[in-house]
Amino acid sequence: MRTGYNPHKDQTISKSDFIHQVIIPVFIPNQEGYFKDSLAVLQLCLSSLFQSVHKKTFITIVNNGCSTEVKNYLQQLNDEDKIHEIVHTNNIGKLNAIVKGLSGTNFELVTISDSDVLFLQGWQSETIKIFKQIPKVGVVGIVPQFNLHKVNCANVLLDTLRNTRMQFLPVKNPTALSLFYDSIGWDKKYNHDYLKYTLGLQWNNDLTVLVGSGHFVATYKRTIFDAITNFNPYKMGGYSEDCLDTLPLQKDYWRVTTQDNFAYHIGNTIEPWMLDLPVSTNKMEENVVYDFPKQQQLSKINFLLRVKIPQYLFKKKFIYRAFLKYKKLPTTMIKKY
Repeated sequence: MRTGYNPHKDQTISKSDFIHQVIIPVFIPNQEGYFKDSLAVLQLCLSSLFQSVHKKTFITIVNNGCSTEVKNYLQQLNDEDKIHEIVHTNNIGKLNAIVKGLSGTNFELVTISDSDVLFLQGWQSETIKIFKQIPKVGVVGIVPQFNLHKVNCANVLLDTLRNTRMQFLPVKNPTALSLFYDSIGWDKKYNHDYLKYTLGLQWNNDLTVLVGSGHFVATYKRTIFDAITNFNPYKMGGYSEDCLDTLPLQKDYWRVTTQDNFAYHIGNTIEPWMLDLPVSTNKMEENVVYDFPKQQQLSKINFLLRVKIPQYLFKKKFIYRAFLKYKKLPTTMIKKY
């Protein structure tokens, strides 16, 4: 039997002091074989995160079926208030784990990261700078990669086609770019022209971004996830990560990446150089305000005109090569780029 009146009934939730959420799903089922060094990798990842974010950053970790040792480590971080939320699940898949982290929160920006990312100082400041200066941006990556403009960027290419500030530019940090492909096990047989030029947009004298973004670490406008499905049948792969790539297009958002490298992909093995990176001195202002333009869902016809048809056309070899020439890729590189 219930007696009395619950004093919290009908009360609204107080506005949070936090303004930026970071969600990291973690799956480390054991410390053997492939996962032998994964706990140490996770510890390095989180240490770099703690040192590189402002105090209004809400950190959510989703324990997606980890071993007892990893679970206890994460719980200790939560008890020490180093992370603000921990969600325990039983290996429900990466995207479903991300949805768990999104549930019950409403921060304007959400960074979604794998648990093997080494964050560098300044990544958050540079990300916010891009969102503030370029209204159409909905996704900001912090690790340049090869040919990002070829994937889910038809709307960006269409919008900036006649903009002379959008052209192929020298790669700013070829060493870091090469290290990314080392980290995912590629050999050196790829086209080394990719280490020389990349498609960028010189927004103004103070800001240049690269066209396109990967998804192993990126920051999103929260409204992108309004239509996200509540369940995905894949643990990894399938169309689970495609969801993160295609949802922004449904609202006609641009995907871009910082011109310089602001994180490293560790993989499942720590290398000595990773431990020698300078400690962050990021002291971002406490009173930073996030207030970014938001866009509505595209109609089916507009999605076709702005995304599907341009995407199809840019895949045509003769059109793509004409585009490369028009955007000033060196002529000697065009045939194989």
